[in-house]
Amino acid sequence: MLNISKRAFVRIIAFTASIITVLLIMVLTGFAEAEQVKLELRNNQNRAAAELSRSFENIKNTLLKAQYSGSHEFLNELAVRLGNDTAAAKANLAQLPLSDLNLVNTNKFLSQVGNYAKALALGGAEISAEDRENLKLLYDYAVLLTEQAWDSGGEPPPDVTDGFKELEDTFAEYPMLIYDGPFSDHIMQKEPLMLIGAGIISEEAALEKAVRISGAQGLTLLTEEDGRMASYVFADGSRTIAITKAGGHLSYMLGYRAVESERISASQATRAAKIYLEKLGVTEIIETYYETRGGVCIINFAGKQGDITLYTDLIKVAVAMDTGEILSVDKRGWLVNHNPNGREINEPLLSAEQARARVSPFLTTESARLCIIPSDGMNERLCYEFRCVSQDGRQVLVYINANTGREEQIFLLEISQNGTLVV
Repeated sequence: MLNISKRAFVRIIAFTASIITVLLIMVLTGFAEAEQVKLELRNNQNRAAAELSRSFENIKNTLLKAQYSGSHEFLNELAVRLGNDTAAAKANLAQLPLSDLNLVNTNKFLSQVGNYAKALALGGAEISAEDRENLKLLYDYAVLLTEQAWDSGGEPPPDVTDGFKELEDTFAEYPMLIYDGPFSDHIMQKEPLMLIGAGIISEEAALEKAVRISGAQGLTLLTEEDGRMASYVFADGSRTIAITKAGGHLSYMLGYRAVESERISASQATRAAKIYLEKLGVTEIIETYYETRGGVCIINFAGKQGDITLYTDLIKVAVAMDTGEILSVDKRGWLVNHNPNGREINEPLLSAEQARARVSPFLTTESARLCIIPSDGMNERLCYEFRCVSQDGRQVLVYINANTGREEQIFLLEISQNGTLVV
C-alpha cells in the first residue's frame, strides 16, 4: 500500500486543482475566443450589408440623374460614379454568406449598369429616346435592388439566402443591354478662411463664449480638437459646444431633447434660426432646404452675396418645434469657405437663356438663379441653378456653368410634408 504523507497529499490535491483550473480557463477562453470570432464575423457581415444597401441607393439615384442629363461630359462623370458603386456592391456581396447561391443575374446587372452608361457617355452622339428608355429600365431594376435589400441600419435577416434568391429571381427577366442638404461633402477640404490670421484665444475665453452662445451652465472642458479647425470642446452632459482656438468662433453645437408636441411651424423655426445666427454675426444668408424629424426642424442655410447664392458657405441649424429653442448648429462650412471681405465674382459670360439651352429637353425649367458651387478640386464655379420638372413630375436641380456652359451637377428633390431633401 502506498503511504503518502498528509503534506504530500495536500500538494497533490492542490496541484490537481491547479491543473483543473488551468484546463477550465483554457476551455472557457476557447469558448470566448470562438464567440468573439463569431461576433466579429457577424459585425463584418452587418457592415457589408450596410455598405451594400448604400451602394444600391447610390446606383438608383445616379441612374435617375443620368436620365435627366443633357450633356455627355456630365454623363461621363455619372458613369464613373456608377462604376465605383457597382464595384463596391460586388465587393460587399462577396463578404456575405451567399456562397451557395449563383447570383449570375444580379452580377450581370451590376456589371452592365456602369458599362452601358460609359458607352453612352463615350458615344459622342445625342442621347436617343431609346437610350433614355434603357436608362429608365436600369433605374427601375435599381429601385427593386433598394427595395429588396435590407435596411442599411439593420441586421441581415436570419436566412439571408432566401432574400437573395428572391432578388436573383427578379433579375431573371432582366434583358441584355447595349449600353445623391447639396455640396456638403466638399466643405471641409480647405484651410478655413475665417480662421486665417486670427489670434489664439485662451480656454477661459472660449468657455465664456460657449456659455454666452448656448446659455448652458456647468460647462467643462471635454477635449481639445486638433487639425485645421483646432477647437476647445465643452460639455455639460446634454450639450457639446466646440469653439475654435483661432478667433473664438462657434464651430458646432450638438444638443438633443425629446420634443413632445409641435407648436411652431417650419417657417417660424426658420425665423428663430435666422435670429440666432444674426446674434452670432451671420447675416448674409438664405434658407435653402429643411426637414422635420421627431419634432425638430433642421434648416440648411447658404451664404449670399448680392443675388448670388453661395452653396459653399453652409450652416445647418436644428430647432425644437415646441419652444423654438436652438438645439444644434453646424457652422464649419461657413468657417471654411466664407470670405469676410466678400468674393470677387466676375460677370458671367453666358446669359441665363444661353445656359438654359444646355438643360436636357426632357426637363421643363421653372426658375433660374446664379450661384457659386464647389468643385472636386476644391475650387469654386459660377453656375446657373435651374429648378426643373421632369415629364413624370419629379423636381430636379440642374447646374450649368455660367462661363463654359458645362453641365456641372444634377440633384433630385424629394419633397414631402416633412420638407425638402436633396439627393
